[in-house]
Amino acid sequence: MSLRRSSARIIKKYGYNKNSNCTTNEIEDLNKTREDRISQNILLIKSMRQNADAPVDLMGCHTCADKNADPKTFRFQTLVALMLSSQTKDQVTSAAMERLKTAGCSISSLLEFPKEQLEELLKPVGFYKRKTEYLKRVCAILRGKYNDDIPNTFEGLCELPGVGPKMANLTIQIAFGRIGEGIGVDTHVHRISNRLNWVKTKTPEQTEFELREVLS
Repeated sequence: MSLRRSSARIIKKYGYNKNSNCTTNEIEDLNKTREDRISQNILLIKSMRQNADAPVDLMGCHTCADKNADPKTFRFQTLVALMLSSQTKDQVTSAAMERLKTAGCSISSLLEFPKEQLEELLKPVGFYKRKTEYLKRVCAILRGKYNDDIPNTFEGLCELPGVGPKMANLTIQIAFGRIGEGIGVDTHVHRISNRLNWVKTKTPEQTEFELREVLS
């Protein structure tokens, strides 16, 4: 199917907002390079997502940390939310973070909580027992190596138990406000990027590398 026909199907299915930045002429004036295809797809996605009313917009990890907390606590809570978010719906992660913040979501508190109490606070987060172990180990590392703060580099974050490349990239963006150093690619971004023919890759890590090249 041609990209023009694909775009027409998207507009027919999801509608077209005349007030968006994406015009009909822009959609139909499609070129053949990968960069142009991606640019046109992004215009369509922006049009479809302009209301920002999906669960990830309202309850994503960028909303979970206490905005009034001190900077170290804010960064730590952001990391915790991202660690909990793996294979867990945004609504469940958000609810777990609210329980943690009520009980005390700090390095000191999580180190002091008995394992069973922390498990109850996390449940029904996906793999909550394993994540309880990760959080305990991470808190011990942060206290002993980082002066009760979190690493401020991609490499340092990826060394923490239970933290992968996507979490590290998003932590840098949300906790430190450093945009553009990496792209948070999970299995969904990996799959969609391949289905849209933006990349031809086998793993999320390969997809991130390709996207950084083409979007830079």
